[in-house]
Amino acid sequence: MEAVKKPVGRFAPTPSGRMHLGNVFAALIAWASIRCRDGELVLRMEDLDTQRTSAEFAQTLREDLLWLGLDWDRETPAQSQRSAVYDGYFQHLADMGLLYPCYCTRSQLHNVNAPHLSDGTYVYPGTCRDLSPEAQTAFGRAPAWRLRVPDRLWQLDDMAQGHFEQNLAVDCGDFVVRRADGVYVYQLAVTVDDGEAGVTEVVRGMDLLGSAPRQMYLQELLGFAHPTYGHVPMLLSSDGRRLSKRDKDLDLGVLRRTRKPEALIGFLAHAAGIIDQPACLSAKELAGEFSWEKLRKTDIYLDINHI
Repeated sequence: MEAVKKPVGRFAPTPSGRMHLGNVFAALIAWASIRCRDGELVLRMEDLDTQRTSAEFAQTLREDLLWLGLDWDRETPAQSQRSAVYDGYFQHLADMGLLYPCYCTRSQLHNVNAPHLSDGTYVYPGTCRDLSPEAQTAFGRAPAWRLRVPDRLWQLDDMAQGHFEQNLAVDCGDFVVRRADGVYVYQLAVTVDDGEAGVTEVVRGMDLLGSAPRQMYLQELLGFAHPTYGHVPMLLSSDGRRLSKRDKDLDLGVLRRTRKPEALIGFLAHAAGIIDQPACLSAKELAGEFSWEKLRKTDIYLDINHI
């Protein structure tokens, strides 16, 4: 009888500053979901934007995770070290005839006459899809590269948000996989990184739910299995603001000086519906309490003064 493979999860922070509570929450859920099933956790630094990220921030992230009690089984190379790997997958897509150069400027992409979704993001209208070689040469500058998408419905059953579907041709359009400066974008890099690491479960913030169909399409093209997805609700301040690294009073640089890790974990676990009453909780105890059925599905409003 074939042995049942352990689930493999990952936490993939961007080392551009200290983690805030929203980052901590996503890390906690990713960790608890894997640890409660005796799975394997992978750590990866997503530092494609080398102008904003640093090795010092990456080391601080590792220390903050360990302070919280969130360990990992292996760390894969940071994205900034993997350009040659991405080159190979990019060439594979090019050989399939699925890539084309795009010369659209940022202002053109956000033009009010272009299709937009309800959240304000644009749907690429295919402006450069069928440019002739002569027209491409006339621009005289390096292009971004877009992936042609099919008119097809992608569906997933998200562990936190339930059923989600998207037609890339209607809801997204052909999307960029490499920028004009040669930097690979999140969609391609994360698909390759998760696929090569054998990740079977992707847990992250609900703001990234809309990117899942693009990654599922890339997974299919590049020969990777689809992982299971869990897009956790966003944490908002009591006045409705989304938490970010600009909220310095909510980052771990401040919170580590004033709170214990068990207090933070218990506060978040209660706010998320995992435990019924406020209580101090270690990461290991959180894993023992965790289930996706308990987790709230909608935005979570926090009052930081109650930690």
